Amino acid sequence: MYTIVEIKGDKEGYRCGYCGGSWGKVSYGMWSHAMTVQDYQDLIDRGWRRSGKYVYKPVMNKTCCPQYTIRCHALNFQPSKTHKKILKKIKKFLIKGETPVGQCDDGCDGEPMDSAFGEGREVPPVSPVKMQQCQVEHPVISSNPEETEDVRPATSETLREEPASSPAVKGPRHAPKPGEGADPKKPQCRKAKDLRKERRQQKEQRRQDGEALTSPNPASNQPKNLEEFIADSLPDDALHRLEVRLVRSAPPSPQFRASFNASYQLYKLYQMAIHHDPPDKPSESQFKRFLCDSPLEAETSPDGPEVGYGSFHQQYWLDGRIVAVGVIDILPNCVSSVYLYYHPDFASLSLGSYSALREIAFTRQLQKQSPKLCYYYLGFYIHSCPKMRYKGQYRPSDLLCPETYMWMPIEKCIPRLETSTYARLSEDPQAGDANALKDLSRALVLHRRTVMPYAAYARKRKGSSDEKEVEHYASLVGQTCAERILLYRA
Repeated sequence: MYTIVEIKGDKEGYRCGYCGGSWGKVSYGMWSHAMTVQDYQDLIDRGWRRSGKYVYKPVMNKTCCPQYTIRCHALNFQPSKTHKKILKKIKKFLIKGETPVGQCDDGCDGEPMDSAFGEGREVPPVSPVKMQQCQVEHPVISSNPEETEDVRPATSETLREEPASSPAVKGPRHAPKPGEGADPKKPQCRKAKDLRKERRQQKEQRRQDGEALTSPNPASNQPKNLEEFIADSLPDDALHRLEVRLVRSAPPSPQFRASFNASYQLYKLYQMAIHHDPPDKPSESQFKRFLCDSPLEAETSPDGPEVGYGSFHQQYWLDGRIVAVGVIDILPNCVSSVYLYYHPDFASLSLGSYSALREIAFTRQLQKQSPKLCYYYLGFYIHSCPKMRYKGQYRPSDLLCPETYMWMPIEKCIPRLETSTYARLSEDPQAGDANALKDLSRALVLHRRTVMPYAAYARKRKGSSDEKEVEHYASLVGQTCAERILLYRA
């Protein structure tokens, strides 16, 4: 099985969906006819990302809003106070049907995916040469050179009821009747803040007294983990039922086909309400190209997860209808979040953050079956865009250095990014790219349905040389991928 790609080259001067600039976004792209999950894993570990079958890499030192690949250590993740509030909010909605007035607090929601094309979220209208695996001949290859927006819901505070005693029309004033004053037998009125503080102190004192009298149970002192929050059972009389279903999107499974129309209609509604797309823009074909088509081959492995590797839709069914869909890729080392769309009526439930928490829990579930699958990739972290900083709240997490392709703890990266939008994140000034291109002649190309090293292809080629173009591509994918991926040459 081969990965087959076709160079599309640099794309620059187009609108940025993060800062709104009309000229500053710069990226390098290629069309992927087919791709193995290991090749894509290696590519995203070099800053690449896919949008449908289009695979792109931001030109970090040129683009207006540098996009740093971010990953969360799923096994060590502990939900923050904000995350716990979101999980409790969902549970409260399921039990009582209560939804917050307005939308979620600032920073608690957002899409765990960034399209290659900003607000357009449009796969480029290219017409790549159709290539199938069966068309590729497999000769023995000699090692001798001589022989591939977030846009979050707007934020607002929960509305507070106005006091009922504020009449619209003022009547005549009357002098208040003389009273007896405060009852000396009762304690003086105190501020609610002071009362809460006193109750907390009393509770802490009782806890300490209890620990002194009884031997503590270590298990009872452990914080509640993510799975325990999610698995909290609902009462029998809960108003709503939520079910999460995983369906393979490429190749489409029968379950995916059966729910396709409902999923598309939800996407269309989301795009129009959240991104303000005109009704004709989120077409069915655009939906297929953007979120259903995938170059990833469906693969299984003896030491892999039971569901296999590849592209999936994680559907959230509320009382028998789809209300949200998380698009994900399951790769050898991670679950990679691609996109999320949901019904606008439930925007106040912080479904962006809730789905990310569910996907982290899902990653931990898969890791029990496949030990090396232990990371959750949230796409790109964009420090220069405040609305995209929410991705840094899923700790512990790392950012990918754009020069060495080493992972660095986000806490060490933030000070550098506060100083400059583009920064080398590695602290070692001597460190370099361990997988840098060293030998272009060993890069593989697909020419006239035959696989050959670039050195052999260069000898056969007639006309102007394409060495610089191929060398630029190979330097971006790295030596390892250049020797595995088939670069299509007409």
